[in-house]
Amino acid sequence: MPATDAVPRPRGRTHPRPPTPLDAAYVTRRAKELGADLVGIASADMLNAFPPDPRWPQTPERILPTCRSVIVIAQRIPAGAFRCKSNTPVQYIDMLVLRKMDKVAYRIAEDLEAVGHPTLVSASQETEWAYKRASYGRLSTRHLGVEAGLGTLGLEVNILTPEFGPRVYLTGILSELQLEADARVTEQVCIGESCSRCLHSCPADAVLHFGIDKRACATEAQAFGFGTMLGMFDGLIDGKAEVAALFRSREFFGFWQGLLRVVGSFGDCPRCLAVCPVGNDYHAHLAEVQKVIPEKTPARVALGKQYKAARTTYDAGEGPEIAGLNDWNRRWVGVDGYQGIVARQMQEFKRQQKERSEPVRGAP
Repeated sequence: MPATDAVPRPRGRTHPRPPTPLDAAYVTRRAKELGADLVGIASADMLNAFPPDPRWPQTPERILPTCRSVIVIAQRIPAGAFRCKSNTPVQYIDMLVLRKMDKVAYRIAEDLEAVGHPTLVSASQETEWAYKRASYGRLSTRHLGVEAGLGTLGLEVNILTPEFGPRVYLTGILSELQLEADARVTEQVCIGESCSRCLHSCPADAVLHFGIDKRACATEAQAFGFGTMLGMFDGLIDGKAEVAALFRSREFFGFWQGLLRVVGSFGDCPRCLAVCPVGNDYHAHLAEVQKVIPEKTPARVALGKQYKAARTTYDAGEGPEIAGLNDWNRRWVGVDGYQGIVARQMQEFKRQQKERSEPVRGAP
């Protein structure tokens, strides 16, 4: 059987069979046709050689040893959710975004298998028990995104894309097809210590110097996550709480709602996402409503200044090492440092807005 007929096309599908041989341009175009907002391709060899943390290597070869390319797609989170006064709308929208993203990724995998290239979609929101006390997944989607040329890591180590800042979800599609990889972004997309808006807004004080305190972050991001569930059942086992009262508690209700609707059950506190000034969606919809950060305190401002001073001395070859900016981790932060990408982007956005508002010459 020839490769083009390796897997029968499912009934009801009317889109044309992919061309052979397949190339990166087709895969990128197809993903965007299906609804992906951003698409990039990373080399599996490169991902295997540069795991985010070699002590707990999140590498494609540990999932699919024959993987040659990882196609990374990103879906934006609609900015309207970040204009709300509570976290629930953005958490619910996240569930819808994840569903859409998984469907797009599945269709890409299906297309590639239809012409003879074994391909699978990795779980984008998973935790591996054996990796760093269950705080890592089998793959780090933010690092996948950086390696695929979609952006760089920010001060709070979310991936920041030039188009949508950190307001995106990503997933990886592992394929045995060799595709040309996209180049990494070498300019630091995050404004960095001079901005520190994510640090100023974090309700859990979890933002480190290009790092994150995951345990502290989880207290806000996972109000009804795994830790809450363990606490409830500990109370049952130890006899420290009445069963009836426990099952009528806010924690149990939140856990149940989390199972049904994801709301509050996995890491997503939207504050650092909402206030990040990177992305045209911020300029268009969030700049005014998120301009003031109520959580900002003198202590947080001082910490941001401390980070900036430490960065200056570290870049000059002096002072102690900054783990998030060491020779290994700077790869994902942006080796060229911040060169003004956000300022240029905002100027271009304002120029386009002005052009749209000006009347067309000769129009009645």
